[in-house]
Amino acid sequence: MTASDENAGNGPQPAMQTPAVVSPAEWEAARDRLLVKEKEHTRARDALAAERRRMPWMAVKADYQFETPEGTRSLLDLFDGRRQLIVYRAFFEPGVFGWPDHACRGCSMVADQVAHPAHLNARDTTLVFASRAPQEDITRLKQRMGWDIPWVTITDQFDKDFAVDEWHGTNVFFRDGDTLYRTYFINNRGDEQMGNTWNYLDITPLGRQELWEDSPEGYPQTPTYKWWNWHDSYSADAQLDRKWVEVSDAGEAAFRAESAKKKQ
Repeated sequence: MTASDENAGNGPQPAMQTPAVVSPAEWEAARDRLLVKEKEHTRARDALAAERRRMPWMAVKADYQFETPEGTRSLLDLFDGRRQLIVYRAFFEPGVFGWPDHACRGCSMVADQVAHPAHLNARDTTLVFASRAPQEDITRLKQRMGWDIPWVTITDQFDKDFAVDEWHGTNVFFRDGDTLYRTYFINNRGDEQMGNTWNYLDITPLGRQELWEDSPEGYPQTPTYKWWNWHDSYSADAQLDRKWVEVSDAGEAAFRAESAKKKQ
């Protein structure tokens, strides 16, 4: 197989050195060999998330203020009553490439990939984007791009104090009553895989809050899969749906049986 001689107008391209074409049995064998390493990677990622949940916390002393569609709100207010807050510093402001029609291309790609926030909310977690653009510009941008992410305006030293004044980054905070703590920070290439509900939860101090996780004593945990819901159906007093419990239990049992069979 060869590549096209023209690729996006960049001129002749070298021939692609593609892998071998094999039989179904050989393909399955190759996939099984790779799966061993993939499972090792998954377990290592889970262990890293468990270690992340045990990171020390840093108290947040300053009273940071933000402009929002509802007016001026504090960092505490941004939690919206939940215990965890994730703040992504998106670059949308004068001087940023794309202004005033667009936010930074990289930050915009992150925004394009953010899952519905209701799933995070169901795990006691709020996600917020923060920029220095005025609210009227943020509202216009969100409407143009079809984003429904809470997006606030930085008004003080928040970005400088949390290492996101010159580059994008994601900070995680925890609320114990009215006392706030910074628990985690990730930027550079670590940010590019954000947007997925699970990746966000994995950087929070409480994690996914499922029984299989290795979390410190007393952390909230519920049965795996059972809390999942349609994003328009979460409610504070919702009970586990019996039918969904049956479906998820059956699916997990089949998955476990298949895994055990392959190990024989």
